[in-house]
Amino acid sequence: MRKFKISLLVLTSVFLGSKIMAQQQMGSEDPYDWTPVIDAITWHESRGHSDAVNGIYVGILQIAPILVRECNSILKQRGKSERYTLDDRRNPEKSKEMFCLIMSKYNPENDIDKACRLWKGGLKYSIKNTQGFVNWVHRYIEQHKDDKNEKGL
Repeated sequence: MRKFKISLLVLTSVFLGSKIMAQQQMGSEDPYDWTPVIDAITWHESRGHSDAVNGIYVGILQIAPILVRECNSILKQRGKSERYTLDDRRNPEKSKEMFCLIMSKYNPENDIDKACRLWKGGLKYSIKNTQGFVNWVHRYIEQHKDDKNEKGL
């Protein structure tokens, strides 16, 4: 029971914090709120555990080193001095920032399906191979939208 309570506390803080951080797309003027998508991907990838590791993938969003490099490249192109480190993948807020940064460059139309496909399949994603993940994210968002409304989020 104690482990469940700790997990619930971690997930609550991750989800509540994502609303603010998801709107801060470094270098982007677009304040699109990716919170529901980030929450779904976080649950799917790591159950909200920032110390989750699966091979080269680390953190709540299971970020690979190549994504960190791509984020740093985007920041450099935009004339920003900030840079991410591999350790930042273990930081939920920085992971969310990286997600938003990638979306601001490769998904400026803020399309949820495209966001899911990019996250699961990379820049050269296959629609066929990512459709199950897209469907899962949509189901998760639909199932959890009432939870957030009840909490006033």
